[in-house]
Amino acid sequence: MSNSAESTSPRPLRVAIVGAGPAGVYAADILTKSSEVKEGDVEVSIDLFEAYPAPYGLIRYGVAPDHPRIKGIVNALHKVLDRGDIRFLGNVTYGRDLTLHDFRAFYDAVIFSTGAIKDAELDIPGIGLEGSFGGADFVSWYDGHPDVARDWPLEAKEIAVIGNGNVALDVARMLVKHADELLVTEIPDNVYRALKDSPVTDVHVFGRRGPAQVKFTPLELRELSHAKDVDIVLYPEDFEFDEASDEAIRSNNQTRTMVNTLTNWLVEEHAEADEPSSRRLHLHFLHSPVEIHDDAENPGKVAGIKFERMQLDGTGNVKGTGEFIDYPVQAVYRAIGYHGSPLDELAYDARRGIVPNEGGRVLDAEGNPVPGIYATGWIKRGPVGLIGHTKGDALETIGCLLEDRLTLPPAQNPDPQAIIDLLQERGIEYTTWEGWIKLDAHELALGAEWSAADSASGIERERIKVVPREDMIEISRG
Repeated sequence: MSNSAESTSPRPLRVAIVGAGPAGVYAADILTKSSEVKEGDVEVSIDLFEAYPAPYGLIRYGVAPDHPRIKGIVNALHKVLDRGDIRFLGNVTYGRDLTLHDFRAFYDAVIFSTGAIKDAELDIPGIGLEGSFGGADFVSWYDGHPDVARDWPLEAKEIAVIGNGNVALDVARMLVKHADELLVTEIPDNVYRALKDSPVTDVHVFGRRGPAQVKFTPLELRELSHAKDVDIVLYPEDFEFDEASDEAIRSNNQTRTMVNTLTNWLVEEHAEADEPSSRRLHLHFLHSPVEIHDDAENPGKVAGIKFERMQLDGTGNVKGTGEFIDYPVQAVYRAIGYHGSPLDELAYDARRGIVPNEGGRVLDAEGNPVPGIYATGWIKRGPVGLIGHTKGDALETIGCLLEDRLTLPPAQNPDPQAIIDLLQERGIEYTTWEGWIKLDAHELALGAEWSAADSASGIERERIKVVPREDMIEISRG
């Protein structure tokens, strides 16, 4: 047998992409638009696999429903998949429904773009108390992830959110925002009802470093000020700047915008409306978490959190001051980052939460490239950067794949129908792009029905997200 996928026969190069979030869709799009494909040097046939019945990955199940950029990103991904040159196969889980051996039998190359969905660990005493949550788990709940419980214990009046990135702000915003404001999003009904009944009055967001070192973006920050009946509270003692902070403010437009916004809020804070709002969002800087604790009245449950005050060291990093502060809270959400999960039959870097790779070429345990296996997105580089960075990632990975195309191990059965036959033989209720169009229309219709039934409220619900996996499959395949 020839060791060249291209020389075996004049057929398209068969490529499987595992993960239909932005990373997977961008990789597919870049491959189809590459100069090698456009100039006819190679023809490609791409199947995009997704563990959930619906596409979009992180955009559907990892971003707050009121995220200001979500619609634009969804529209861009939709246009790519709606062209018809990339086949979507949803509700297919790698390692359970299909193995690496299966993929190798039907494809010349496999790109893993499975992302990172677990919370990074926070190793402090009390992290396991009742009322201590991972931010990623909360995001999955309010985004209607089909594999998480429908209920969430929203019982706390005072809440701490640990982290200074966009996810921390998303979590804090969803906790403090009044539920009726979210009706214009695709929020599931069970999430709306739970948030509506939340007794929360104060949400505190804590970051280890100063205002010039925050990791969220100006757009995310400004979104906080749009919440109705929510006061933003800042603390003058947290506004510390060192030489590195001053340099970042001078040289980086984003940092300058962030600091200006925060300092303006600090100045304007007491000049707002005479009547205080019913909820408050507190932004704290220079706080490092030390311990989550319970008390005699609530043994085993979160009753407070202790922080050490930090100070900048001149480089933009921080050191402890030895001063400790305790805040009474009844719930703690850690949102300090995501961590990738291992993939069956592939090496795994547990410290970084990635599949070891060089430029997207997956490596084995000895550090050697695994022929025909690639990675892109967060499972490749770790959960850092914004969604836009994923395009650069995919460009590098696709470049490697195209360089390797003459030496890829050829698929034993490259017929596109063969993988469909296997899925059917195994009884896997896979979904398709046509199925997503049906589900999309169904969710839009649910929103329209709600709006018509409650026209007196004047609220237009664009869509209502379907949550149960079995319902998603039935609608998609019906």
